[in-house]
Amino acid sequence: MARIAGIDLPKNKRAEIGLTYIFGIGRTSAHRILDQAGINYGKRISELNDDEVAKIRSIITSDFKVEGALRSETQMNIKRLMDINSYRGLRHRKGLPVRGQRTRTNARTRKGKRKTVAGKKKVAAKK
Repeated sequence: MARIAGIDLPKNKRAEIGLTYIFGIGRTSAHRILDQAGINYGKRISELNDDEVAKIRSIITSDFKVEGALRSETQMNIKRLMDINSYRGLRHRKGLPVRGQRTRTNARTRKGKRKTVAGKKKVAAKK
């Protein structure tokens, strides 16, 4: 089993897909890494020998910020926005969508489960 950046890559996946299991590496980055290492995209992770895995590992450590370092950088960027009281920071703090989406309907992923608010009671008409 290939272990890169603290992640066990799935054995039966193709190399280009298997690398995307690492946080911070998508399809494009995976293609770039495999091109640099000189490995065919279709080759399975289980078929990679130790030299190829070592080559991939060295490319990732030298050229990419992945996993813990990337997660912490993202959190620091969000914290910076919140500290300087920018609009985006305020949206993060309130748990609302940050990038201009509507919130009257939808936005359930950010806002969480619906909190029902009772409707306004009708006042009885006086005679």
